[in-house]
Amino acid sequence: MKLAILSRKSDLYSTRRLKEAGEERGHEVHIIDHLQCDIMIEQNALAMYYQGQKLTDYDAVIPRIGASVTFYGTAVLRQFEMMDVFSANRSIAITRSRDKLRSLQMLAAAGLDLPKTAFTNYSKEEKQIIQNLGGAPLIVKLLEGTQGLGVVLAETIKAAKSVIEAFHGLKARIIVQEFIKEAKASDIRAFIVDGEVVGAMKRTGKEGEFRSNLHRGGSAELIRLKRSEKAAAIKAATAMGLHIAGVDMLQSDRGPLILEVNSSPGLEGIESATDKDIAGKIIEFVERNYQNKRGRKKNA
Repeated sequence: MKLAILSRKSDLYSTRRLKEAGEERGHEVHIIDHLQCDIMIEQNALAMYYQGQKLTDYDAVIPRIGASVTFYGTAVLRQFEMMDVFSANRSIAITRSRDKLRSLQMLAAAGLDLPKTAFTNYSKEEKQIIQNLGGAPLIVKLLEGTQGLGVVLAETIKAAKSVIEAFHGLKARIIVQEFIKEAKASDIRAFIVDGEVVGAMKRTGKEGEFRSNLHRGGSAELIRLKRSEKAAAIKAATAMGLHIAGVDMLQSDRGPLILEVNSSPGLEGIESATDKDIAGKIIEFVERNYQNKRGRKKNA
């Protein structure tokens, strides 16, 4: 199988592990920086060039597209899809997951529980927003924030009102969420591959930090998921249409609450915490789907 990994840097842990796992199974693996691809579109003649060379004969692609380059990255991935190359995650699913507001709406519509959330068009009714969410403390998040950046804990009503006013004054798009005290600055990351939880870890923020992100200095440990947590994680990934996903959840008194579904979850934290070959699981998934696709073509 000739496999492409869309990634900005070949030395990133996740990219390196996927390449190693693919080559260990005898595949030809190329790392392609999606921002250096040129898309050519004309009737019945779709093509793509990378650093001046035409890309041909790829069997599958694994996207590792960063949030800051979602628009162009998914355009490149869509071109691969239109050239009949199997994608581990579809471009439309990645686009959905990167829109935090849309993804929360889709998760709620799928019957999943999540922290109570408010979004407005720069409303001046900050007091009403706070009341609707049950008062302080509250979490205020930038819609475009990643890795814990742009997330603020407002511990009092006065602080919440000030933070919301400040973000609205800057014309920054935000969501405001209830604070889940019993989560104790921890969350769960469940790693999904092809509708199955292949690993899970509990992330805890460093002392004095309410954010559990590993990029913010948090720690991770292996966790055995409850049946309800496993079911919620699989349902969340399915609702977003993602075959490979990192589903972030809070443990609350009312059960698991979905925070976010990540379409390009990092491998380093989950492989270190679980001591599992998650990269190998992803390659096996791609192999199965490539073989199924070949079988369908042969029987057509």
